[in-house]
Amino acid sequence: MQLSKKIPFDDPQVLTGVRILYVVSNLIIAGIYLYIQQRINKKKDMTTLKYVEPAPMGSTEEPKLITTTIHSYDLQQLRALWKSQLMGVGMMAVMHLYFKFTNPLLIQSIIPVKGAFEGNLVKIHLYGQPAIGDLKRPWKAAGGMMGMGGGEPKGDKKSIEEAERAGRGGAKEE
Repeated sequence: MQLSKKIPFDDPQVLTGVRILYVVSNLIIAGIYLYIQQRINKKKDMTTLKYVEPAPMGSTEEPKLITTTIHSYDLQQLRALWKSQLMGVGMMAVMHLYFKFTNPLLIQSIIPVKGAFEGNLVKIHLYGQPAIGDLKRPWKAAGGMMGMGGGEPKGDKKSIEEAERAGRGGAKEE
């Protein structure tokens, strides 16, 4: 952040270079996500995955049982990554084109690429790491504001059996 304050964004060549860097970084992320989507569809792992999705924070709803496949779970996670990336691009477009902020362009050229390479889907489908330990599905949701997420999905037998007995969900998602 401090380094970006020393870059002369007044110079049109520097500004054009940073804009190109931002576009290239987003194209790299899009390429990674498209490749991962291809790998997910090629594997088409139809192993059943059951987990208990926590209730949204502050709601009185009961946690709900989700029954899905690894293939559809991975595609759902990939859709969430695409949505997050597109939201970031939209926010940057508003900040840069409407409010004329230039510093975030440089920062947003680096941090999302780093985040993309550290994601669980990339570790499994790009790096070929086995889905054990921290990579075992369902994954813990990234903490929201100040780590106050709605809780993490529970895939243990006890939680699943309790949700099945209580009749909370259980419908297979497609």
